[in-house]
Amino acid sequence: MSGLLIAGTTSDAGKSLVTAGICRWFARRGVRVAPFKAQNMSNNSMVCADGAEIGRAQWLQARAARAEPEAAMNPVLLKPGSDRRSHVIALGKPYGTLEAGEYATGRAGLADIAFGAFAELQQRFDVVVCEGAGSPAEINLRSGDYVNMGLARRFSLPVLVVGDIDRGGVLAAMFGTLALLSAEDQALVAGWLVNKFRGDVGLLRPGLNSLEKVTGRPVLGVLPWLDRVWIDSEDALAAAGWRHEAAQRGLRVAVVRFPRASNATDVDALAAEPGVTVSLTADPDTVAAADLVVLPGSRATVDDLKWLRGRGLADAVTARAAAGRPVLGICGGYQMLAESIEDDVESGAGFVEGLGLLPTRVKFAEEKMLGRPVGEWRGHRVEAYEIHHGSADPADAESFLDGYRVGSVWGTTWHGALENDGFRRAWLAEAAAQAGIEWRAAEGAPGFADLREDMLDRLADAIQSEVDTGMLMALAEAGAPGGLPFVPPGAP
Repeated sequence: MSGLLIAGTTSDAGKSLVTAGICRWFARRGVRVAPFKAQNMSNNSMVCADGAEIGRAQWLQARAARAEPEAAMNPVLLKPGSDRRSHVIALGKPYGTLEAGEYATGRAGLADIAFGAFAELQQRFDVVVCEGAGSPAEINLRSGDYVNMGLARRFSLPVLVVGDIDRGGVLAAMFGTLALLSAEDQALVAGWLVNKFRGDVGLLRPGLNSLEKVTGRPVLGVLPWLDRVWIDSEDALAAAGWRHEAAQRGLRVAVVRFPRASNATDVDALAAEPGVTVSLTADPDTVAAADLVVLPGSRATVDDLKWLRGRGLADAVTARAAAGRPVLGICGGYQMLAESIEDDVESGAGFVEGLGLLPTRVKFAEEKMLGRPVGEWRGHRVEAYEIHHGSADPADAESFLDGYRVGSVWGTTWHGALENDGFRRAWLAEAAAQAGIEWRAAEGAPGFADLREDMLDRLADAIQSEVDTGMLMALAEAGAPGGLPFVPPGAP
């Protein structure tokens, strides 16, 4: 076997989860499978066991593949620090920055790293399932591309294009994607997958037949809309699903929507808890009214703190603290709660006053702290991960994981702590009591890891039942068939 590339008509078409489902389907068949994304642009990341930082989606896909997550699975990770600058992680370690104006010309070295990582995975696994980025029809970036058709051409990978029918216009998007590619690129596009379909597939069939006729490529399957598949998404927009994943009564949690939020997946475990409703917000009134407020991580702590103040959210948070109503800060959100921040690294702002709700000072260092800490809180074991430049000074306050708690204000740099079921439920019960809400964990509610595994299995079930898996296997083994027709006009 070799591999295949899952591309998409758009961002958030479902490439990440379709890739995860295919990885789990291969793993169930005893195939040694690895996920791969040459370049990921996301502020949702994870620390592997060896200390390497990769995109959260590739970590999830490795879990789906029943493989140990590693740097080679996401050799280039771009973490946007502003609209025009991204911090580059290469093979799991900080590599530098990439300005928007450098993007078209500054990728040759990164491409070499990515291609080397893919070739190395091919040596160790039976099949490598690759996820593309954005759309392969972004022809303005084609000359230096190494994550979509550039990767496919380099390694002769067959390409399946996923389209989100829930957005509308999926058939036109598929045809247009193909028609904007060069003849050489088109020769590797082997078929289509329709994603997020609701209703009677029979009503869609005439359109699928027409798509197959005008493109000369088969539709391998129509995947249904699946509930509860937003866990570990690399796209923060998926958090909109939180509103539909919880009861409308119970503990109301407001998560502040920072412009540069990172690792917002920390709150997935809260959203999955029965009796907890989670919503993203930038509204001070919502922050004031919620039972619990979470300040998540940030890739631009000082800038997002300035935004917090400018929107009136900082006043709402401090008023909550004064009233004894709970606030949780995680990583960048925790740093904002400190008395001061000294940052000559991330923002270059120097000394900045924090919200002053926790009696500690934060200083940013050049070296990034990456780790997989283990601790406990009130007898509950906590496994987590950390990704940060800023470290807090010791303080005369009650410890909380690696951070502090003063009254109803809690702070820690540990990501993933809320995924620990015993800790999460015990802490939520205390936070709810501070908010004057009676909340307790629902008896028999599944753990968060079990929910994640169930999601991966249901994705694989959908691949098994709704996709031509014989053709999927044939593509992975033999590549794109010869003689696929060219669809004009092709790349301009």
